[in-house]
Amino acid sequence: MSILINKDSRIVTQGITGKTGSFHTRHSREYAGGKDCYVAGVTPGKGGQDFEGIPVFESVGEAKKETGCDVSVIYVPPPFAASAIEDAVNAELELVICITEGIPVLDMVRVRDMMKSSKTLLVGPNCPGVITPDEVKIGIMPGYIHKAGTVGIVSRSGTLTYEAVHQVSQLGLGQSTCVGIGGDPVNGLKHKDVLKLFNEDPATKAIVMVGEIGGTDEEEAAEYASSEVSKPIVGFIAGVTAPPGKRMGHAGAIIAGGKGTADEKIAALEKAGIPTTKNPAEIGKLLQEHHP
Repeated sequence: MSILINKDSRIVTQGITGKTGSFHTRHSREYAGGKDCYVAGVTPGKGGQDFEGIPVFESVGEAKKETGCDVSVIYVPPPFAASAIEDAVNAELELVICITEGIPVLDMVRVRDMMKSSKTLLVGPNCPGVITPDEVKIGIMPGYIHKAGTVGIVSRSGTLTYEAVHQVSQLGLGQSTCVGIGGDPVNGLKHKDVLKLFNEDPATKAIVMVGEIGGTDEEEAAEYASSEVSKPIVGFIAGVTAPPGKRMGHAGAIIAGGKGTADEKIAALEKAGIPTTKNPAEIGKLLQEHHP
């Protein structure tokens, strides 16, 4: 078992003929080890072509009709990425994973509004993707550090996702699924949403939650976990030394109006019974102490 994606996922790459889309689709296919989950590509104006045997279509709707794809990954440049998300949502795909960084905030406000009546789930934008180890990789993460196992990982930071994954793999625990939700201020799935999915997944026995400064998503997730999540969770919040009002890394990682500080988030996690560390090098050690 896993969450969001597995070996049976049928994936369409939007932006497959671009440099980034072609590079990561190729490497993700190689990671699958012969299980060809990548069934279609979409690039407007290039329908009828193919990318290394993968047919390219004009729209996601056309790709779905011809291939039965149910998951999209988006490597479309920022000015066009929101429209790409809308194309996938209009085709009623189950899941959209948007890797693109730098999408205008107003574009994402429009997308979020149109998705209110949709059943499509969105991961990202500005995220590393999702991986169910030894089954399927969708995104830009280095596949070789992942190991199949029982720990679910959810993180706003791409780099810290890899750090947590590597430590968990080194301990021999491995991961059920890893979800990089991205750090943009207007995005799809939040920590709380992913915690719910992990809690319902029989293969996930423990959870690592990585957050960062800005917003109140981590506080809301902690409150939810305290009453609804039965599995052990450990946490790390990046940005303890970040000055107020200064953007740190992701567009969403900013402290404003005294809200969203690392100390506030850590306090919320600890209050909810979620042990945390201020040292990212100790995430694995902390997990090992609380893993059943």
